[in-house]
Amino acid sequence: MNKMETYQVNERGFYGEFGGAYIPEILHKCVTDLQSVYREILESRDFKQEYDRLLRDYVGRPSPLYPAARLSGKYGCKIYLKREDLNHTGAHKINNTVGQILLARRLGKKRIIAETGAGQHGVATATVCALMNMQCVVYMGETDIRRQRTNVERMKMLGAEVRSVTSGNMTLKDATNEAIRDWCCHPSDTYYIIGSTVGPHPYPDLVARLQSVISEEIKKQLLEKEGRDYPDYLMACVGGGSNAAGTIYHYLNDERVKIVLAEAGGKGIESGMSAATIHLGRTGILHGSRTLVMQDEDGQIEEPYSVSAGLDYPGIGPLHAYLSRCGRARVVAVNDDQALQAAYELTRLEGIIPALESAHILGALEKMKFRPSDIVVLTVSGRGDKDLPVYLQYRKETVLSGNE
Repeated sequence: MNKMETYQVNERGFYGEFGGAYIPEILHKCVTDLQSVYREILESRDFKQEYDRLLRDYVGRPSPLYPAARLSGKYGCKIYLKREDLNHTGAHKINNTVGQILLARRLGKKRIIAETGAGQHGVATATVCALMNMQCVVYMGETDIRRQRTNVERMKMLGAEVRSVTSGNMTLKDATNEAIRDWCCHPSDTYYIIGSTVGPHPYPDLVARLQSVISEEIKKQLLEKEGRDYPDYLMACVGGGSNAAGTIYHYLNDERVKIVLAEAGGKGIESGMSAATIHLGRTGILHGSRTLVMQDEDGQIEEPYSVSAGLDYPGIGPLHAYLSRCGRARVVAVNDDQALQAAYELTRLEGIIPALESAHILGALEKMKFRPSDIVVLTVSGRGDKDLPVYLQYRKETVLSGNE
C-alpha cells in the first residue's frame, strides 16, 4: 500500500481507526446502495461531463487564486487566497451539492433533505433543488436561524422548507440529528445531501471527492503563477471539514506541502465554551462515523460553542481526525476574538470580507513562522455577507472598549 492510499479511505470506509458506517438498520439499504455505486457514478463519463459543465457555467469555476500582496507583506511570505467565496451562492458548499444532486437523480430519488449550520450548505442545497425541480427540506437549529436570518430567507425564496430544530443547543449537531430521523422515516424516496466530510461511509469520501476540484485547480493555477504546482503550506478552516478536504485532497501524498487547519477555539479551549474537537475530543461515534467527539466521561456529547455557526460542531470528519492523529496535519485552535480581528484585517488589507468560518484560518496566520520564500495557499471558504451582524456587533464593542 502506498502513502497516498494510507491517507485515503480504505475498502471498509475507514481512515486508520476513524470512519465506518454506524447506522440504524432502517438506513442500511440506503447506505449500502450508495456505497456500491457512488465511485462508479462519479467516475462515469456522463456524470463528469454534466458535473464539469455545471461547475463551469453555473457555479462559475475555476475560482481565482488571488495573490494577496498586502497580507503577504504583513506575514513575510507569499500568500495566495483560493477564492471559494466567489462561487455562486457564496461558498464552497455548492461544489458538493451540485455533485450530490446529480447522484441523487441517478439513484431515482425524488426528495432531498439536508442539515445546515451557517446556512451556506442549506442555501446551496436549496439552489440545486430549484435547478433540478426537486422537493427540499432543510433542518436548521433555532439558534442558527436567529443568527443567520438572511440565509434562512434565501432558502425559503428558493423554495425549500426550513424546519427549525429546538433540541440541544439548537445548532448544527441538533439539525443533523433531525435530518437523520427524517431519513429513517423516508428511506425509499429521500436522499440526504450531507454538507461536510462527516456521517457514515461513503459520505466523507464522497464529499471530499466532490470538493477536490479546489486542490485540482490550485495545482494548475500555481503552475501558471509560480512555475511549480505545489505550495509550501496549505491552510483551511475545519468544522466538519469539507473545504479543508477539498483544499488538501490532491496534496495528501506530497510531503513537501505542510497542512495547517484551524478549528474554532470559541472563548478558549479551557473555557468550557469551545468547538475545538481535535484538541478536546476523544474517540467516539457521532452521526454514523467513528471519529473524535467532544464528550464527557459517560460518553454524552458535550455542547460545542463558536461565534461561527459553521464551525459549531462537536465532531470532525474522520479524514481530519486521522490526519491529525498521524501527524500529517497541524491543527490550531483559533478563538472568537482572534477570528474576528483577522476578518477585519483581511477586509482592510485586501478589500475582502470573509465568512466567519474562513476568518478562523486567517486568525491562524499570526501563529505561524514563515520564511520569505514560502508560498502559502489559504482557502477563503465563503463570503462574509451572512456574518455582517456579528462583525458590526464586534466593532461596536471594540469601539466602546477603546481598542479600535
